[in-house]
Amino acid sequence: MPVPAIRAALRPLATCIALLAVAATPLRAEEQPTVQTGEQQDSFYCQERKLGYWFYCARPKAEKPQKEDLQQPESATEQLDAVTATLRELKAKAILEPTPANVTAYIRFQREQLDRASLFSDVWQRAIWQDPELDYTLQRPVSTLGKRQWQDDRNAERDAAMARLSQRYGLFYFFAQSCGACEVMSPIVQGVASRWRITVRAISTDGGPSRHFPGYTVETNQRARLGLEPKITPAVVLWDAEKGRPIPIGYGVMSADELQDRIYLLTSKEAGRDY
Repeated sequence: MPVPAIRAALRPLATCIALLAVAATPLRAEEQPTVQTGEQQDSFYCQERKLGYWFYCARPKAEKPQKEDLQQPESATEQLDAVTATLRELKAKAILEPTPANVTAYIRFQREQLDRASLFSDVWQRAIWQDPELDYTLQRPVSTLGKRQWQDDRNAERDAAMARLSQRYGLFYFFAQSCGACEVMSPIVQGVASRWRITVRAISTDGGPSRHFPGYTVETNQRARLGLEPKITPAVVLWDAEKGRPIPIGYGVMSADELQDRIYLLTSKEAGRDY
């Protein structure tokens, strides 16, 4: 083959080899293609090219996850207040607008609450029956038979305390000749003192005598020293000789049983222990 023909046949092969060599040569930094960031792309498409409203130039903001609206359950107090408020509202509406519908609505709702109250009362009673610590009637009976037995035991305990009373206590009895209530109270005080052998010092506030206490004395500011109301008669005061202090029992007319009960409680029972 002639030489010119061979050169013509090899010319395409040389061109391919040259192209491959150029492709394999690494590019310098200034010759490397620029990779645009997302912001650069947005600037290019949205500001320079102005593609229009169909291109999303404004990135959608990520929606914040909505917190679940967890409502706290109503307390029992709030529920009961709501029932009371509803009942009052229905009642007021039935009174102001007494239509059959309004009155019926109030009656029905009221009946529901009455049923609920009856259920509560029934469960309350059953709980007391089954737990003696909750049954107050064991301490203070309410039945006729139980009350009579409790009162008998109480009187026996009181009488035992009253029998020892004279060893430590005495009575001041303030009366007035012009006092009608004193005429009623004087024999009662005398009877209780005689029964339990308690010494009584009768003091006349107006200087007048008493047929029940012939050995009376006229007052010389004793009530003020004992801390009593100066103008109220009759007045009974227990004197604690051991501690040297007065214990006012009461004013006005009292029955013998009440007078003894007061003396017993004030000398033998601490406040709150009898209930």
